[in-house]
Amino acid sequence: MGIKTIQDMLPLVEQPSRYLGTEINSIHKDPRKVKLNFLFAFPDRYEIGTSHFGIQILYHSLNSDKEMLAERVFAPAIDMAAQMRAYNIPLSALESGRPAREFDIIGFSLLYELNYTNILYMLDLAGIPFRANQRGKSDPLIIGGGPCTSNPEPLADFFDAMLIGDGETALPEMAKSWIQWRESGETNRESLFLRWSKITGVYIPAYYTPTFDSDGFQHMLPTRADIPPVRRAIIGDLDSAAFPEAPILPFGRPVHDRLRLEVSRGCTRGCRFCQAGMIYRPVRERAMGTLLRLSENALANTGYEDLSLLSLSTSDYGCIGPLLANLMARGEADRVAVSLPSFRAGTLNTEMMALVKKVRKTGFTIAAEAGSQRLRNVINKNIQQEDIIQTVQDAFKLGWQVIKLYFMIGLPTERASDLEAMVALINELRKIPGAAGRKGKINISVNTFIPKSHTPFQWAAQLSIDESEQRFSWLQDRMKRHRIQFKWQAPEASFLEGLWARGDRRLSELLEAAYQQGCLFDGWSDQFRYDRWQRALEQTGLNADFYITRNRNPLEPLPWDHIDMRINKAYLIGELEKSLTGAETPDCRYGNCQGCGVCDFEQIEPKVFSGCPSDSEPARPATEKKEIPIIYQKLYLRYKKIGEARFLGHLELVNMLLRAIRRAGIPLKYTEGFHPMPKVSFDDPPPLGMASEDESFTIIVPSHISTGVVMEKINAHLANGLSVFDVQLIPMKTKPSGIRKTTYTIMLTDGLFDPARLARFEEQPSVVVSRTNAKGKVKTIDLKQAIGQIHIQAPERLTLTLQKDGGGSARPADVLASVFELSDETIKRALVTKTGTADI
Repeated sequence: MGIKTIQDMLPLVEQPSRYLGTEINSIHKDPRKVKLNFLFAFPDRYEIGTSHFGIQILYHSLNSDKEMLAERVFAPAIDMAAQMRAYNIPLSALESGRPAREFDIIGFSLLYELNYTNILYMLDLAGIPFRANQRGKSDPLIIGGGPCTSNPEPLADFFDAMLIGDGETALPEMAKSWIQWRESGETNRESLFLRWSKITGVYIPAYYTPTFDSDGFQHMLPTRADIPPVRRAIIGDLDSAAFPEAPILPFGRPVHDRLRLEVSRGCTRGCRFCQAGMIYRPVRERAMGTLLRLSENALANTGYEDLSLLSLSTSDYGCIGPLLANLMARGEADRVAVSLPSFRAGTLNTEMMALVKKVRKTGFTIAAEAGSQRLRNVINKNIQQEDIIQTVQDAFKLGWQVIKLYFMIGLPTERASDLEAMVALINELRKIPGAAGRKGKINISVNTFIPKSHTPFQWAAQLSIDESEQRFSWLQDRMKRHRIQFKWQAPEASFLEGLWARGDRRLSELLEAAYQQGCLFDGWSDQFRYDRWQRALEQTGLNADFYITRNRNPLEPLPWDHIDMRINKAYLIGELEKSLTGAETPDCRYGNCQGCGVCDFEQIEPKVFSGCPSDSEPARPATEKKEIPIIYQKLYLRYKKIGEARFLGHLELVNMLLRAIRRAGIPLKYTEGFHPMPKVSFDDPPPLGMASEDESFTIIVPSHISTGVVMEKINAHLANGLSVFDVQLIPMKTKPSGIRKTTYTIMLTDGLFDPARLARFEEQPSVVVSRTNAKGKVKTIDLKQAIGQIHIQAPERLTLTLQKDGGGSARPADVLASVFELSDETIKRALVTKTGTADI
């Protein structure tokens, strides 16, 4: 059997579950029953892309329309791409396995500049021409959206359209417009682009031609007189906006493996370096009642044990105290922890911190940004050093042991004294005592400041690579202190990020050259190769310093001037001028309008919930209502792991089963202590890629729960290939069985079992194989002692029984390699099924 699909290659790659596409809550539709086939493309690995909540929102938004189908694809890891190229298999959607080029529209998420080469990588694997003017009617339309579209020019040549701003309404409108265009019988894409250009937030790069003056500045000229200006799309009312109450539950370990609840969008603090704080204005909050309902439904639909409150500054949410109290009261009984990944020092009081730690202490991060008060005033950070110190003191006092702080170097007007102030602040924080006399740990992360478009600092110079290295080296020498961990981003990576953040259309040649040089996954430190970028820069003759290291004149044209983010340039210039004197700009959330230009005070204005509902007192957890001791019982569950479930690693499988139990509403007994965990015990798991018809684990549940109910409820929530087939009540003190023998069936997908090799093996008195474990210890196993029975049932089918000898357990792969001398690829692609175990 040859390799014909990505599924056939799963045994040959790392983390094969990345490519399954059958996660809980994923949506599968018949493409013949819809009018539009849309593919979301994320230019990074699965574990990064599935952590981005924006895709989840838009995925469920499009799929909620019966006329539309939306599927997903992520950048394949390099090992998978090598297999795809070797067997000529194109990039395909996760849900259906259909080639990407068969979709009508492919929408790329543009979140990070160092992902740009991965866009070409995915188009290349899909067999789609890179540039929009090279694609024909048979190719999908390529569109992009996300914060990087605030300066779309470096990527403009590769996209048919780009969506600027909030996508919840604009993207469905684009999709409906495409359906209308198709049903009208028109085939000329020009007429579709004209339709799209009328939608707020849509930019058609082909409708703008760049010209360059003698100073090298880009000017954009529209090619048509009948197109409106490109203006950012904004959702005025976030409270009624689409939200996925059944988000996809990713396989593996995504970077953010928790339920994310967006409490607000936008920020009015006015940090002058922060692009998100400018391009997501104004602040719009969800009502507390809405958030409680969404969290309750989403937790029930996922089984997550962690909930993260998302916003640019979560602690600024108007009802944060009552919201935390309600979430913790509801989640404490179910062991759901709450984290606030973004908050400002001085805004989280000890009462709220105590609420957060009630289930377990989640992460604690403070974005200090600058070490001196002078520089914090320059960037309009609006926090005092006393706020930072007090917040760290409170966190250590309440039992947190690790605090993370973010800083930047190279901020406008930075002096040596500002770096010295950073070191002094960190040393002061290091001396703060922890709870019960324990010393806390300070993790410091420092990055080079990168000026971004549509911010007051968009005209500022960025440090050169040499300047960044000098400052990092100076800081590193002074951070070699007990209880301090110091990390920083490679200056070369920051340099390139700055290039793409403020570049123009001339960078399209650089992107193609860099991809041809082998630049991929540049955001991953183990893949980043600056020498390849240097060769690409030399090849194209591009002067990177023109875009990065010079101070720009506020009167010079900018590559993104034709993109209206609704922020007045005069306001940005005013903020730049105020920064030079350290003058602060107050938060307009509750105070006077600062004249940034975003709000029209009809449809668009700050929407906050400062007056929390009077009946918002949290309900007491169910466990507190009853003081009767709970009597527990131990259950022994047997389950099958077949089909695609064999590509789940053991930790993935444990996670999946535990969350299925949570979704099923089956309460488990937990351990005590700092980090309570459910009392669940799994027998020795089969290795990744092996199927099994008989696996087992134990759980401890209240005695009133029947075994039949457990099996029925859990099976209703398991992914494809997993099923519980037996549940037994066993004594609480039952221990795992001892030495066992295991039976397997093995099917070769390419190759045959040679009886002559088996005969030679049987004639040998001893056949010893060795294996090195994770700790470097070598174990030897005599296969003659380890194999209980081996029988060729058919040329491609084998039955095998293995048992432990004095050196340990043999594996089916040992038998296939040593007895039958099969190649590594043939062994990996063999279908090995564990059929049962028994005591010897």
